[in-house]
Amino acid sequence: MTFAYLLTLLMSLGAMVLLDHRFRLFFWRSPGRAAVVLGAGLVYFLVWDLFGIGLGIFYRGETTLMTGLVLAPELPVEEFFFLTFLCYLTMNAVQGAHLLLATRAARAGRAGLDDGSDG
Repeated sequence: MTFAYLLTLLMSLGAMVLLDHRFRLFFWRSPGRAAVVLGAGLVYFLVWDLFGIGLGIFYRGETTLMTGLVLAPELPVEEFFFLTFLCYLTMNAVQGAHLLLATRAARAGRAGLDDGSDG
């Protein structure tokens, strides 16, 4: 039993937390809403996985990089952390894009005022 994949996922989640904290993207912007959104995404994808497993579409691949611990048949514990990372990454990316676009728009607005033009 090895923890390489799980450790990699946890380190990646840690990086998401650091980015979130640095730029106030998701949890540091609105913790309550972020928890609801992240929880809803996680539940959605876990249910998706369970349906896929039940239909025989998804199965747990054997690898030496995983712990071998399962939350349910064919649902490794690493999947929970991967889905958490996926949802957190997505929300950080969405909020980061909003922040970037807002910053660019503000700079463009200031540039328009600074050049002395009337509009």
